[in-house]
Amino acid sequence: QVQLVESGGGLVQAGGSLRLSCAVSGRAFSNYDMGWFRQAPGKEREFVAAIRWIGTTYYADSVKGRFTISRDNTKKMVYLQMNSLKPEDTAVYYCAAKPTRSTAIMTTEMSYGNWGQGTQVTVSS
Repeated sequence: QVQLVESGGGLVQAGGSLRLSCAVSGRAFSNYDMGWFRQAPGKEREFVAAIRWIGTTYYADSVKGRFTISRDNTKKMVYLQMNSLKPEDTAVYYCAAKPTRSTAIMTTEMSYGNWGQGTQVTVSS
């Protein structure tokens, strides 16, 4: 079991950039696959990006070419670099973790058992 804390959210104009961070504590960070999900008002939580402990990455079609997920196992951090932001990117962004030994689908939220509190990202027109 791990504890996750997101940071880096805020208000940005369309076309701008933000970098979200997720600090991990409690267990061996390198043994976990990490994911980013988001939830907009009135909508279900959706997959954004994920990274396995070995470095393989996954992205939702809506963010490909704009967002980049990365991790630093020494610092126990996972990041989401968001460029060319659009108003439809507005949501609460959540960091999530699952044991890397699990074969659960990386892009499905129910595969993850550990969640952060979320950080708000608002993109204005």
